[in-house]
Amino acid sequence: MRTMSRPLVPLLVLAVSTAVHPQESGPPESPKFDAKAHYTKYEYRIPMRDGVHLFTSVYVPKDSSHSYPFLIDRTPYNVGPYGVDHYREHLGPTADFDSSGYIFVFQDVRGRWMSEGSFIEMRPHIDNKKSNQDVDDSSDLYDTIEWLLKNISNNNGRAGIWGISYPGFFTSASIIDSHPALKAASPQAPMTDLFMGDDAYHGGAFMLSANFDFYTFFNPQNHPQFPPKVEVPFDYGTNNGYDFYLNVGPIGNLSKSIKGKELLWEDQVSHDTYDDYWKVRNLAPHMKNIHCAVLTVGGWFDAEDLQGPFSTFHAIDQYNSGIFNGLVIGPWVHGGWARHEGNHLGSVSFASNTGEYYRKNILFPFFEQYLKSGSDAKLPKAYVFETGTNLWRQYSSWPPVNAKKQTLYFQPGGGLSFDAPAGNAGPFDEYVSDPKKPVPFVSYTSLDVPQEYMVADQRFATTRTDVLVYKTPALEEDVTIAGPITPKLFVSTSGTDSDFDVKLIDVYPPDYPEPEPAKPKREQRREQTDVPPPKISLGGYQQLVRGEPFRGKFRHSFEKPEPFTPGKVEEISFTMPDVNHTFRRGHRIMVQVESSWFPLTDLNPQTFVDIPHAKPSDFVKATERVYHTTQQASGIVVSVFPVPPTEGKK
Repeated sequence: MRTMSRPLVPLLVLAVSTAVHPQESGPPESPKFDAKAHYTKYEYRIPMRDGVHLFTSVYVPKDSSHSYPFLIDRTPYNVGPYGVDHYREHLGPTADFDSSGYIFVFQDVRGRWMSEGSFIEMRPHIDNKKSNQDVDDSSDLYDTIEWLLKNISNNNGRAGIWGISYPGFFTSASIIDSHPALKAASPQAPMTDLFMGDDAYHGGAFMLSANFDFYTFFNPQNHPQFPPKVEVPFDYGTNNGYDFYLNVGPIGNLSKSIKGKELLWEDQVSHDTYDDYWKVRNLAPHMKNIHCAVLTVGGWFDAEDLQGPFSTFHAIDQYNSGIFNGLVIGPWVHGGWARHEGNHLGSVSFASNTGEYYRKNILFPFFEQYLKSGSDAKLPKAYVFETGTNLWRQYSSWPPVNAKKQTLYFQPGGGLSFDAPAGNAGPFDEYVSDPKKPVPFVSYTSLDVPQEYMVADQRFATTRTDVLVYKTPALEEDVTIAGPITPKLFVSTSGTDSDFDVKLIDVYPPDYPEPEPAKPKREQRREQTDVPPPKISLGGYQQLVRGEPFRGKFRHSFEKPEPFTPGKVEEISFTMPDVNHTFRRGHRIMVQVESSWFPLTDLNPQTFVDIPHAKPSDFVKATERVYHTTQQASGIVVSVFPVPPTEGKK
């Protein structure tokens, strides 16, 4: 048993009640739990080794008849509500944690809100610390746990940590060189390498809409400070993001819109190659000396941090032996596993409450096992949801070892086949890409990045003349693919730079059954007299399974871009994020190729220039060609399961 000390520094704080950041919200379906009746809240300024104090809220169970583990959440989004009389509605990742009993710890990270110190975007890890002034998130968690063990009573000597999105990064960064008392960690949607497929850049193309929206509110701070009582959103002056970004012109003009708040935004935009700014922030090479069990969580349809969970999982596997290192990927949007049912996304059904299944059968048993010596959670190496068939699969590795690589080749006339093209008839397909009329990434008006875009119907893009379409005949048997996708394209352009964006699509058969309409409430059960809005038919629906941009100038190196020679045929190859999807019998597999995906990504001027400083005159039309001959056979490489799969329990 440890004795609980009073706060080291008296906290005379205003009672500020702020909304928890949506990425950290608890599940709305959770039963009402009165945290104040079961927990006592304390606030501390915990000293770090360099003298900086980090603001920390601690919720201790009132029942002192037995001891409890710590469950820590470190965040840049604030630990509000502030003040010992003001309680969070949800404490743990789910309601089961609240009722089971943990010592919940919430901490403002360095330089954010009520904590001292300086905030650094994805603070680089220091492998060899030479003095107490060499601090990072690993040392901050170590010092925090050390203080908690000595000063909070009724602890059982064990600690865990979890977080989603940016707090997911802080979870990953904090478990390096882990404290002996740290027994379990769950980085969820963790950023790992912002340039290589996480929030900032995909395939060298800047994720425009999501990043501008984020950095209009996530700014450098004068600290300590409370969150504003009212958050004033950025005024776009329109509800149409496509028009807004198109009218802004070159991306460099956006900084003028957020004058005084542009520091972090400028860091993202100006470093448009894989330079030292990004390399030191890549967490993967530093994921070493981890001595706790790790359960990394992600979503197949996470528009922000889909790649991060895979990068984190593989890095931990590479550098750490003798620990449990598991991966969970479900059919979820960013953080959706924490708060959504996970029964469907937009028009696409997953046929069950996948979110609740994960929360009750995977996450909660994991922490109970390692922090409370609970029963064996019996978790596999990889617990993965297979879309298309809507089944949970358990694998001994990820990607599954028995999935074999095959190439889906583009064919003359828009065909797609596992057979290579047999001749040179019609050696290429071409289209004109116009930066003044870019291909939109959704078919409807949206100001931000709609979460359903990652399964959105692509029929609107099929009809455009600046999109190439290749598809198989109706499948005679199921085709299941698992793992990353690798486009290998032979292309030429009339410009000196171009994007080549690739989309893998599941085309539903024309007679696909329509979903059952929701039953109206009793007060609505009267004859409808008004004309309803049009209904989206799922017959022929073209579901996006995976899409990824690629900026052509990075075809040889993300560090040293090179221009195209107009008209010269060159090969480009890149990796798209993983999938586990079954194209059902009667469906078709489709691939689309285009050179803009706006404003999801920024516009490529199609001239070889420094894009952050491009001028309007740099943006020109270009004729793009994709080749499909015997010698220049374009296609996408996928990992295909044998039928039926020989691994993967339902």
